[in-house]
Amino acid sequence: MRKPIEEILDERILLLDGGFGTMVQGYGLDEAAYRGERFRDWERQLRGCNDLLALTCPDVVREIHEKYLAAGADIIETDSFNANAVSLADYGLEGCAYEIARAAAGVARAAADAFTARNPLKPRFVAGSIGPTNRTLSMSADVNDPAARDITFAEMCAAYREQVRGLLDGGADLLLIETVFDTLNAKAALAAVDDECRTRGIRTPVMISGTLSDASGRTLSGQTVEAFYASVAHARPLSVGLNCAYGAKQLLPYLERLAAVAETRISTHPNAGLPNIMGGYDETPAMFAADCAEYMRRGLVDIIGGCCGTTPEHIFELAKIAGDYAPRRLPAPRHITVLSGLEPLRIVPEANFVNIGERTNVAGSAKFARLIREGDYDEALTVARAQVDAGAQLVDVCMDDGLIDGPQAMRHFLNLMASEPEIARVPVMIDSSKWEVLEAGLQVVQGKSVVNSISLKEGEGTFLERAAAIRRYGAAAVVMLFDERGQADTYARKIEVAERAYRLLTEAGFPPEEIVFDPNVLAVATGIEAHDRYALDFIEATRWIKEHLPHAKVSGGVSNLSFAFRGNNAVREAMHSVFLYHAIAAGMDMGIVNPQLLQVYSDIEPALLERVEDVVLCRRADAAERLIDYAQHLRTDTAAEGAAHEKAWRTRPLPERIEYALLRGVTDHIETDTLEAYRELGDPMQVIDRLLMRAMARVGELFGQGKMFLPQVVKSARVMKRAVGVLTPYIEQNAAGRKSAGKVIVATVKGDVHDIGKNIVAVVMACNGYEIRDLGVMVEAQRIVDEAAAWGADAICLSGLITPSLDEMIHVVEEAERRSLHIPFIIGGATTSDLHTAVKIAPCTAAPVIHSRDASENNRILAALLGPDRETYVAGVQARQQRLRDDYLRRERLRDLIPVADARRNRRPRPASQIAPAAHTGRLVFPDFDIADVEPFIDWNFFFPAWGLKGRCPDLFDHPERGDEARKLFDDAQALLHRIADERLLTLQGVVGIYPAVSRGDDILLTDAKGRRHTLPMLRNQTRGAENLCLSDFIADRRDGATDYIGAFALTAGIGLQELCDKFRSEGDDYSAIMAKLLADRLTEAFAEVVHSFVRRQMWGYETAEAPTPQQVIAGEYRGRRMAFGYPASPDHSLKREIFDLLAVEQTTRMRLTENWMISPGEALCGLFFSDARYFSVGQIDAEQLRDYAERRGLAVETVEKIIPNNV
Repeated sequence: MRKPIEEILDERILLLDGGFGTMVQGYGLDEAAYRGERFRDWERQLRGCNDLLALTCPDVVREIHEKYLAAGADIIETDSFNANAVSLADYGLEGCAYEIARAAAGVARAAADAFTARNPLKPRFVAGSIGPTNRTLSMSADVNDPAARDITFAEMCAAYREQVRGLLDGGADLLLIETVFDTLNAKAALAAVDDECRTRGIRTPVMISGTLSDASGRTLSGQTVEAFYASVAHARPLSVGLNCAYGAKQLLPYLERLAAVAETRISTHPNAGLPNIMGGYDETPAMFAADCAEYMRRGLVDIIGGCCGTTPEHIFELAKIAGDYAPRRLPAPRHITVLSGLEPLRIVPEANFVNIGERTNVAGSAKFARLIREGDYDEALTVARAQVDAGAQLVDVCMDDGLIDGPQAMRHFLNLMASEPEIARVPVMIDSSKWEVLEAGLQVVQGKSVVNSISLKEGEGTFLERAAAIRRYGAAAVVMLFDERGQADTYARKIEVAERAYRLLTEAGFPPEEIVFDPNVLAVATGIEAHDRYALDFIEATRWIKEHLPHAKVSGGVSNLSFAFRGNNAVREAMHSVFLYHAIAAGMDMGIVNPQLLQVYSDIEPALLERVEDVVLCRRADAAERLIDYAQHLRTDTAAEGAAHEKAWRTRPLPERIEYALLRGVTDHIETDTLEAYRELGDPMQVIDRLLMRAMARVGELFGQGKMFLPQVVKSARVMKRAVGVLTPYIEQNAAGRKSAGKVIVATVKGDVHDIGKNIVAVVMACNGYEIRDLGVMVEAQRIVDEAAAWGADAICLSGLITPSLDEMIHVVEEAERRSLHIPFIIGGATTSDLHTAVKIAPCTAAPVIHSRDASENNRILAALLGPDRETYVAGVQARQQRLRDDYLRRERLRDLIPVADARRNRRPRPASQIAPAAHTGRLVFPDFDIADVEPFIDWNFFFPAWGLKGRCPDLFDHPERGDEARKLFDDAQALLHRIADERLLTLQGVVGIYPAVSRGDDILLTDAKGRRHTLPMLRNQTRGAENLCLSDFIADRRDGATDYIGAFALTAGIGLQELCDKFRSEGDDYSAIMAKLLADRLTEAFAEVVHSFVRRQMWGYETAEAPTPQQVIAGEYRGRRMAFGYPASPDHSLKREIFDLLAVEQTTRMRLTENWMISPGEALCGLFFSDARYFSVGQIDAEQLRDYAERRGLAVETVEKIIPNNV
């Protein structure tokens, strides 16, 4: 039976075919050929409708498939790119969509099956090609009506489903949704696939491949690669990839970005370069393959082929090299919550808190409700824009109003939002209590949105049904803590409902990281005693959720908390800030917050802070009464009070005024104050270093402590920008007329939009005579390196504020090294450090990489790098970085290990009930084992790489370049093997034994046939987070009173090998000498498998079912394991002496053990048999276990260190 494609992809890279349209053009088919007999009188022109050829010219279609299959393609795409009613309507063929799709799949199926029959070991697959159609769900075709759409999600889904049905009926193995330019179209196709597969009761693998529209690296509908992946990952596709638009070289940086986030396999089928002025493609097959080889070398792809301009010759060139590379290793699930608009939003701890804008909610904003009722959507759109400008990272949209057509309003407004890139870049929270409104929103959002909300209010059936629909649309879900009994208003009820909802959802396959609990923020200080714990219960429930419901998120509507104090903004702001401070500390991830009603926590007046915290944390019985009394004196400021407050802070000293403005985001006087500071200090750089940067450092400190929130930080950044702007002319004036001190590239790396620090650095360096080329923000690694190389830059300054920027900086430096651009890098930004630069970035290049703490230090670093003492300076920096690396690695090694006592506490010895009693104990000698019985068990996969022939056997025999050589080598090996057997040139000898055994801690105690006790000390894994296994764990503990068993072995296929090799060499036949040695090595491994099978079935006797085939044995598909000494689970070679003595190996065979515990001949194995065990690695051990093991072995610590150097 053919292996599933998923299993094959674990073993090797698969080849997709190339451009189908390119090949069709080469046939020069005319209108008559397209029409065939059936469509001879069709009223519309049909030439160009390539899909129709599956009906009218099936022989041509099959011939194209066969050419790609002959070139080495593992997967061929059906001729069905436009075989759907939407696209075929242009030709009047919409009624033929199903028939065409089925015929296209049938032609491909026949071709693929024929090639599979020729070589069943290289199965061929049929991918049903599903194109994007000629319509778009995310964009308007009418420039005068950006909300208009010329097709609905339901219509698109229906067209796709008909196509999917035809492809599956025609025999497609998998479906390829490709050339995606609008992700919402792809989501409709995915929904269609899901619907059809659920109807059939099957799961069909799906590949998804997007296409980028221009040099911006975005889809036509505006999404980044990362946002595109986040939007389709819900479908759990076989692969996600990129195709068309770019050549392989141009696609590389975007493929790297995809690989950085994708938890699926990755595919790509680029064009044959970029089109020339005539629309053709000039990249030769060799050029194409060389560029694609870089993908494989970097481990980026699992499936690779070609698109426009590629031919069977291009695929043949790929087939020559694909076997040299392993497929991309699938990353472990990260369980990171990622939402997306045009750009991704990662909800991770370092984000501190995600602010959800609340003003586009008709239930919460009277202004917005009025605008929607009046149909003034353009003005309503400005409300959304203002929220994003104010720092909202998610926009909540709610249309629940009795006077509004909810579904229509939701569709119209979300379509309008999609037309505004500055708004559409953030994800949407679709908010409604009505399912029809939620679904209307889900059908018009291309990104990964979040639904607000579902609950158990209507019972488990409805809850799970709606959760499944949300998942189908690719959204996350807010789960309100309601159930059939009503709102969960106490801590106990909140955790009860949360636990139940989480269990139901995760058991149904809903990803835990896409569950967002809202534990209900309810009003406090209402005068009703039952409400007093509402805030504290929310905080404590949040903490419980984060501790007990892995990966789930917590959100809430913060403004509900202060409902009792409407009209008193001073109290409301304080309540929101205090609540957020404590809720975020407990684990709250996001919330619906009005940024205008937030105060900096540390600036809350102490008496008010005390009373608010009393209320929020329920610290005293009269807390509500005290806050209400205090609030009477804090009514919202009158105009006079506001003026007094204004006057008060304006009278402070200049440094305090500047800090005040930056901390509170007040722009009114910042330019005046900054100029005053310039006049006082006389140097614009002094103003930046001593006043502005100091105040911004305080902003960063408060943000890190959770006492400022992102909207406030955004406002601070704007103030900083204004201040630097007013100083810039004076900085430039100081720099005018100076000779260039050097050329410096400055850029904020990809994924990071922060530019204030970078701008200041650029200005300061310009002031000091450097020529600056500022590339801006979100700059791709390839562009940074391209610009630096083309301009002849002397240094590159990389800036980044967020944690992911650190990885991107590494990528930039690696790209420069790959391109042999060895110029210095200066690393700066809030998350950077000397340590990270030394440990993670500097080792990636031979060029100097230096961390800079601030703008002024940049100048000192540049002066040293570009000055006469450069070599001395760089040597000093690199020496210091090496010390940092050494210290770090020492700390990390210890940090990654748990104490050996803790590791031993994790021990789970084998239960006595699992013991496999031995039928026969004692020793058995094999003095001369028959090679003929061993030969079927040879694993040839390790034979060919020794000759420099990479690839798996037997696929290697079909390799277009190495296949002939591999077959010749195999034939030679078979001939020599038969000669060895016939002439008895090698002797296979071995000894095995089965003995009663028990475990004592980390020791294995076995008893020989004479009743003597032998101790085999073992090592235990100490890695934090691992199982901390030891081989003794697989033997029953002596304290259980039961007797277990263990096997021991020593064997070789190398007796006579030295004489045979000497004979070949004396005859000048080095080839045969090498061949003999490699065959002896393979025979030894095969001999071990055969002996182990004999032990399991005859001596031990626990394997009683049908004997496994040689292929199953080679794959380890049997019960039991053999553990050879010197391997990861038992790294101590010296234990071979114990086994040699136990089995009397040297007395009964010609094997000998040297004083360094090497076996002669070298083609030999020695170790232990376990009836139940699994492979693992001991890994690093600490000094305590080292001392303990040395004592148990009766050896000096220094001796053990030499025996197991890789473990200490």
